[in-house]
Amino acid sequence: MKHFADQAVDRMRRPDFDRWMEQAASAGYCANPVRLVGSTETFDSLSGEMLRSYSSRSEPDGITFVRCGNRRATRCPSCSHEYKGDMWHLVVAGATGGSKGVPDSVGTHPLAFATLTAPSFGAVHTGSKGSHARCHPRESAVVCAHGRRRSCGANHAPGDPLLGEPLCADCYDYRAQIVWQWHAPELWRRFTIRLRRALAQHVGLSEAETRKLVRVQFAKVAEFQRRGAVHFHALIRLDGDPTAQSAFPKPGIDVSPAVLCELIRAAAKTVEIVADPLPDEAAARVLRWGRQCDARAVIRGDGIDGTQLTDRAVAAYIAKYATKATEDLDPGIGSGGRRPHLARIRGLVERLGHLALHDDESPYRLLSRWESMLGFRGHFSTKSRRYSVTLGRLRSARRRWVRQSLNPSDPPAVTDDWSDEADDDSTLVIAAWTFAGMGWLNAGDAALASESAAAAREWRDARAQKRRSHHTNEG
Repeated sequence: MKHFADQAVDRMRRPDFDRWMEQAASAGYCANPVRLVGSTETFDSLSGEMLRSYSSRSEPDGITFVRCGNRRATRCPSCSHEYKGDMWHLVVAGATGGSKGVPDSVGTHPLAFATLTAPSFGAVHTGSKGSHARCHPRESAVVCAHGRRRSCGANHAPGDPLLGEPLCADCYDYRAQIVWQWHAPELWRRFTIRLRRALAQHVGLSEAETRKLVRVQFAKVAEFQRRGAVHFHALIRLDGDPTAQSAFPKPGIDVSPAVLCELIRAAAKTVEIVADPLPDEAAARVLRWGRQCDARAVIRGDGIDGTQLTDRAVAAYIAKYATKATEDLDPGIGSGGRRPHLARIRGLVERLGHLALHDDESPYRLLSRWESMLGFRGHFSTKSRRYSVTLGRLRSARRRWVRQSLNPSDPPAVTDDWSDEADDDSTLVIAAWTFAGMGWLNAGDAALASESAAAAREWRDARAQKRRSHHTNEG
């Protein structure tokens, strides 16, 4: 078998190498691209004239490569970077307005940044919040029922494998965490309902009447803490009732960002769910948000101004966690895979899921499918329908741009309509594609794509640094 270096040299010597590099670039130098074979034909829907055609037979090796779309940087840095960028555009468009079809006026709507956390399931080792802060300092050496100390005087450094581990694994309520994790998406749904009701009570109107004046829009991401519990970060904005003339109208009543934050905190405190018992238990659990839930008003501008959050800073924060949410759950990440706490959660999720499979009435029948997510079955990034543009629209715009770049002679497909209802009825696309596998054809091709991706990232980072320096000098 050839060494990967020889495979790379063979690829570079081929007469179609330049076209292969174009393929790799169009797939974003993906680490594990999808291989497809097939064809696409585009017709004018009125005249029936063929506008363009494409077939994988014309490509090197007869294969078309497309991105894997994995948002984990540990699996594919390229797709993760693209997903993070798309999330930033999606979030910042809804926070500041003036882009992606969201009008500038949205930048004047009340906006708050909310963090909703999980409750405590037991004491865990925590990182220091100051140069001399300790984990769990106590004046006396108190021990738990299992004979273990309930204190820790260490000042854990970042990356310490003890971070997130329970002080006593036997005291930690693993079952309660799994139940809470499973119902976290429903808890969020009920929070949004309670927030709308709190808003109606604040203005002194019924919910139906309030909806005609003000609507709650949001974009949120889920993040796993070191203890393996999920919590949510969300941008929550108030709009008016959408009409045919405006999808993002100004609220019909005056609600300040400070009042919005108060309503968010009040709604989070009052939400609760009575969760069904686990397969081998009889008692139900009452689930609530944790005590550290909070909301802060967001101001418009660049960076962070003192203790206030700005729209772009929060957008970058949310976009970051849209791709980072599951990184610490991967084996070998962070602490070299030495996470017995997470291993216990996974093992219990799998065992309880198998027990639930024998009970058709159990709400936990699919629990084992989410073992890798520690029982969390929700989406890691979601938004309300009219918060801003969708990821699908952003990707469609990118495909149009790439197609125009590769075929500059084609008439430009220009559209200013970023709404979900926007469709191009002027063309008919007939596509027939078959899945041919995952990944590059050999290790040499993978090495070439990886080196090209690294070079592209260096160029992109240098360009971004140049832009930041230019803005700093102008300021």
